Formats: sequence, structure tokens, C-alpha cells
Amino acid sequence: MEKEKHVLVIFPHPDDESFGISGTIAMYTKNNVPLTYVCCTLGEMGRNMGNPPFATRESLPEIRKKELEKACEALNINDLRLLGLRDKTLEFEDLDDLANYFSPIIDELKPSLIITFYPGYSVHPDHDACGAAVIHAVERLPKAERPTVHCVAFSNNCVDELGPPHITRDVSAYAEDKLVAIQAHASQFGAFVRGRAAKHGLEDKQVRERINTEYFWVYKWSD
Repeated sequence: MEKEKHVLVIFPHPDDESFGISGTIAMYTKNNVPLTYVCCTLGEMGRNMGNPPFATRESLPEIRKKELEKACEALNINDLRLLGLRDKTLEFEDLDDLANYFSPIIDELKPSLIITFYPGYSVHPDHDACGAAVIHAVERLPKAERPTVHCVAFSNNCVDELGPPHITRDVSAYAEDKLVAIQAHASQFGAFVRGRAAKHGLEDKQVRERINTEYFWVYKWSD
């Protein structure tokens, strides 16, 4: 495991951290690497209300906040920061304005590693907008002061256009932590189990690969 001084994770929604990279998060936190998670929204516009439904549009934000706190507890994330931005609106934010939410946190923590979405390759407009603003915030730093940025990408064209992932991480040692974190997001968990896991179970080869392996692209600066 690469030793980092401080890891900063920036994603737009509760559950982005758990479904996407919770094995990597657990790897760092369980090895006493300081880690901060910045979550931009409460996912209040999400379509999933539980299966069977137990949330309403009005109750969903508070439910998802509590689910996120439970997931962070499972992953030993002790520094959770909620920006309180509106779900499904990040794409309409001015790039500088959105980056301005992140820059003070980056200046405060001086992370050696930032993890976010790869802009343009992360399917959801909020994902892409968040990633683009994080990249923009880091680009505004002097080149010598920029932390490494690891990006998550999963669009159909990401490998064709970006090449294979720079990092393929086996997180099987943290698979149980990952599952606990995923299940903490009870309102969203149904979307996970309605897929291949529902048909074939958690021991299915493709399901276990999704749980046990995490992929990252190292962002390459153009200047």
C-alpha cells in the first residue's frame, strides 16, 4: 500500500464512496492514513426510495444523511464534510464557483492524494461536474504543490479513450467492510441487489470481482 500523508475523497452523492471505492477507503483508514470525505449533496433527487419503499421525497435527504454517517462509521471515516449543494444541479454551477468550495479544503488539508470522478467518463452529470471542478481547483495550484489525483471512471468508452486503468487494486481483504458500507445505504441498496447479485448471489464471479477490485486512472496534467 502506498503511504499517503492525507487522502481527500470528493464525490457528489452519499453512496458514491461506498459503491465505488470503499475497499480503498478502508485500506487507508485501517492503516491509519488520515482521510477526509467531502460529499457535495445529500442525493435528495435520487430515484430509489428503498425496496420496498420506506422513504418519501421529503424524508429522503435526512435518511440519506444518516445512511452516509453509518457508512462512514463502518469505513472509519472520522472527517466527513457535507457541502449542502443541491442534488442534480452541479452541472449548472459555474466551474470556478464549484471549485471554490473545494479549494479552501485542499488548502487546509494539503492532501497528498485526492480521489474523485474522471470528468467526462463518469456517466452522471453530477459526477462529471464534481470531477471537473476538483481538477480545476487543483490546476489553480502551482504545479509543484499539486497532489496526485486518482479518478474513478466507468463510462462505456472510458477504456477506449483513456486506456486501461493505471491502478487495479485488489481490495478483497476489505470486502466485508465494503459490503457493510454498501448495505448502510439501505435506501439505495436495492439497486445493487436487483442486478446480477439478485440472480446469482454475492459469490457470483462477476459480483465478487465488482466487490473485490477497484480501478483508478491517474489524472495527467496538460501543462
